[in-house]
Amino acid sequence: MKVAALLAARATRAHRKAWTAVFAALTLTSLLLGAFGLTLVSAWSAHPRVERYAGADLVVAGDQTTRFSAASLGDRETVSAGLTERVRIPRTALTAVRAVPGVRTAVADVEFPVGRAGRSAIGRPWEATQLAPYALRTGRAPQRAGEVVTGGGAGRVGARLTLRVGGRDTAYTVVGVAEGPGTAVWFTGAEARRLAGHPESLDAVGVVAEPGTDPGELAGRVRKALAAAGVTDVGHRAEGDPAAVRVLTGGERGEAEFLAAAPARGELLAALGSVAGAVVLVALLVVSSTIVQALRQRSHELGLLRAVGATPGQLRGAVGREVARVAAWAAPAGAVGAVPVYLGLRALLDARGALPTGLELTLPPLLWPVPLVTAAVTVLVAGIAALIGCSGTAKLRPAEALRERAPGSARRITGLVLLFVGASSAGTAALQQGATAAAAAGGAAVTMVIACAVLGPWIAEGAMRLLGAPLRLFGPGGRLAAANCAASAHRLGAAITPIVLVTAFAGVQLAGGATMTHAGDAQARRVLRADLAVRADGGLPAGAVERIREVPGVRAATEVVPGTVLLAQSRLGAPELERLPVFGVTPERLTHTLDPGVRDGDLARLRPGTVAVGTDRADSLGARPGSTVTLRFGDGQETRLRVVATYQRSLALGDFLLSREDLLRHTSLPATGRVLVATAPDADRKAVTKALARAVPGARVERDPAPVRGEAAEQALAEVVSVAVVGAVGGFTVIAVLSTLALIATGRRPELRLLRLAGAGRRQLRRMLRLEAAATVLTGLVVGAAVASVPLLAFSMAMAGTLPYLPPVQAAVIVAVVVVTAAAGSLPPVWTTLRGRYPRSSSPSGV
Repeated sequence: MKVAALLAARATRAHRKAWTAVFAALTLTSLLLGAFGLTLVSAWSAHPRVERYAGADLVVAGDQTTRFSAASLGDRETVSAGLTERVRIPRTALTAVRAVPGVRTAVADVEFPVGRAGRSAIGRPWEATQLAPYALRTGRAPQRAGEVVTGGGAGRVGARLTLRVGGRDTAYTVVGVAEGPGTAVWFTGAEARRLAGHPESLDAVGVVAEPGTDPGELAGRVRKALAAAGVTDVGHRAEGDPAAVRVLTGGERGEAEFLAAAPARGELLAALGSVAGAVVLVALLVVSSTIVQALRQRSHELGLLRAVGATPGQLRGAVGREVARVAAWAAPAGAVGAVPVYLGLRALLDARGALPTGLELTLPPLLWPVPLVTAAVTVLVAGIAALIGCSGTAKLRPAEALRERAPGSARRITGLVLLFVGASSAGTAALQQGATAAAAAGGAAVTMVIACAVLGPWIAEGAMRLLGAPLRLFGPGGRLAAANCAASAHRLGAAITPIVLVTAFAGVQLAGGATMTHAGDAQARRVLRADLAVRADGGLPAGAVERIREVPGVRAATEVVPGTVLLAQSRLGAPELERLPVFGVTPERLTHTLDPGVRDGDLARLRPGTVAVGTDRADSLGARPGSTVTLRFGDGQETRLRVVATYQRSLALGDFLLSREDLLRHTSLPATGRVLVATAPDADRKAVTKALARAVPGARVERDPAPVRGEAAEQALAEVVSVAVVGAVGGFTVIAVLSTLALIATGRRPELRLLRLAGAGRRQLRRMLRLEAAATVLTGLVVGAAVASVPLLAFSMAMAGTLPYLPPVQAAVIVAVVVVTAAAGSLPPVWTTLRGRYPRSSSPSGV
């Protein structure tokens, strides 16, 4: 132990520059692992915030979860997914809850969209203000059907207000103005039930307990009362029973308010989990390669120690202590930096709209030890990498320790096997869809990058056979560069590995999303045939589509409403619930406003109970016109729909086109749709625009409407994930390129001094170094692009049917970062050596 400690102390002081690179890599590893760990734990503990039910002790609401079971490997496995549309409960639940001992007040709550002065609001019964901190600022509560209270602190008592509900405009008198969270319009209870359109069902029941009543005990009594009344509790219901209810307490109450929060939380966890997995793999590769490169520069020193009698255990102990000392400072430094990076990632998610309204990423006490845990993991990874780095020299016999060893056949076989596995994973991506294809493509990229790291010497040797002749055209400096690269393929292989890493990972992440966006935008432009669009906040009035079609100069009008469905299927032997964006449309003369690219069938037959399916999805489901598919709407209701057509442009329109009536029937708060209008070829567009504005009062007429596309929130989350992955991998690889090339350059100082003594001039050596750096960058970029192209080609052909696409600006940024980083890592460390003066009669130290 004393010998190992002495060797470690001396070596740490003597090789500070080498350990500086290791320190930077370990610090970044600890920082990124800590930041993603914080984000994962924060997302895992996230919950919807409580606003409207902040004054309620309990909330009785429908079960917002749908489940699907299938046999998997002999066992029955069940998966679940959150529902984004309201699952309502029968009105009998209110009577049952009111009779429970300990209930002070039970209030029925419903909500419905309201168009108010060109803006959207939510309509609710005034009695529901007892469940949240709403208070009248001026005026009184509504008492008659024609009276309302405006929320948000805006309005004037006595004013007449025209509100649009369900496509109908009605004038109300403002009798009060309330303050509180959100924007709402308050009606009498009877009027709210009438306007909601479902008098026999409720959105939720808020419960206020008697003073001194324990909420947990009261929740148990409420569950028993509901079961006795025939309202099934979620814990005792059959799969697919739509009458199931939940009794929510504490932070769970927010689930009854913000329906999209819980499903988004699961999607966020899945996305962050995939990012964290990629970061961990890259961290292991970068840290290991950096430590191994630092030790490789000392191979002769370690071999000499072994030759003079140092035991393998003493060498491992010395190297382990050196790495532990560096890691003991680097890991805490990275852990401290993880907190601001985590806060920055949260801010990016909020700024890009990747999180739904109401979802709060919490900061529980459990969160703060996460950076310390990741710091400990970083130290452990560093120790393992150190043992791997010195294991080869430590095992040699003393007489063999000073020999240079060429990479063996086992390494070559391992690399080829990894290449085959990566190519197989890319083939899997070509046969899959959605998240499975993306995961397979990402796995193929990771595996092939590792294979290139293992095969680095042979890749470098092959590259030099191609580049050797062009390099020799640059005079003596070029011939020196060609000779050095050919003689040091092992060194060049270590240098190109991080460049391959950054090129391949950045290319896959950026080009994957860009390809889908580019192909989707191109399809959306081809899909849209309409030249005008009509929309109105709060929804279009009843009969608006018919009045639009009657306007002179209008050739066709199609109402388009966005929504989501869930597709339950068994994939690779496991059950899966996939959430998909869809559109509900009116089928009359549909192809004059939209051109989905029909392959089979007729979209004019699209009616309630039918569906059109994208060709890729139809092929995977074995669907064709006349067959049926089973879908679950956003409220969990399952239905079988008859296929009337298949179409090709599903990237823009989604995998399913539904009847507008079918979609709205299962939508609790319908999104504001729009009517796409195609004018006749000889029509005056300005005149048609004015006529449309007169035909639909309060509506906006848009010229050159935006193309039809899917949900923006999913695209925003994908963009943030791509930015996070590219930023993390880019940071790692910049450190790796700098450290690896700097270590190689530092280790070449004796070689450069010897060349100077042999008569090489400074200009020749500078040209040699520049050409070597250029050869390294070119080889790394070409190999990295080749590695990225394999999974990207499979992914893009499977998902978009096009070649991969990477915006030129992003490609230029990748190349510029690699070039600048390689130059900074390989040239400055040897400038001082080239500036020295070495007379032919003397010998430089160190040679």
